[in-house]
Amino acid sequence: MNLSSAQEALSNYVSSANQTSNTKKTDETTTKKVNYGKTVGEPKLSDKAAAYYEELKQKYSKMDFVLVSRDKKDQARMMASSFANPHKTVVLIDEEKIEKMAEDESFRQKYEGLIEQASSGLSQLKKQMDSMGANVKGYGMTINDGGTASFFAVLKKSSDAQKERIEAKREEKKAEKKAEEKKAQKEKEKERIEGKKTDIFDEVENDDDVEIIYAASVEELAKKVDDYFQNYKMNSVMTDQEMMVGQHIDFKG
Repeated sequence: MNLSSAQEALSNYVSSANQTSNTKKTDETTTKKVNYGKTVGEPKLSDKAAAYYEELKQKYSKMDFVLVSRDKKDQARMMASSFANPHKTVVLIDEEKIEKMAEDESFRQKYEGLIEQASSGLSQLKKQMDSMGANVKGYGMTINDGGTASFFAVLKKSSDAQKERIEAKREEKKAEKKAEEKKAQKEKEKERIEGKKTDIFDEVENDDDVEIIYAASVEELAKKVDDYFQNYKMNSVMTDQEMMVGQHIDFKG
């Protein structure tokens, strides 16, 4: 073998080794799983957005963030009862918002302002409802498009009449689901066999023991929650303690 052939062979060996190394690194990057905390769907953030998201959660550590994939936004809103946290306000925010907040300072300030206001307002609402003895599982907010947010409260049902309606509704749901179970079971079995991830919230049914109240502002939510419990007390047998509570919330107070 002459010198030229030896150099060419060495060059081909190095090129092949580098290609193998790069392929291995690509595979490691592709299979690497990032822990975003609580999620709905399979959100994926860029490195910059992921770093910002961690900073955001640290900044508002008293709030419970749930990262939502772009294709699960409607489902996340409907599953609000699954996220109820009696100790922290829940924040449902999708991957697209986080990406833009990481890149655009004015956009970030606008949406962080919404989170800040919600943190204060919902904390005040929680204190007021706790003082009234209201049975609330938790409060939360959803970051919407267009620079707005919506708010929700997850309330526990407890009257005997409500329990009877709940039981009847459960039986009705069971009957309705029988027709769908075979098809759903086949699809889930196929996903299991193929090793696909099934979102945990696909497995969670709406809790029939709770009522979810939605509102466009904290003030509106306060009024709706208060009205709900005032109506509940009018239609149920009250304890002596409950009879002592009869005033509407003064949210501005």
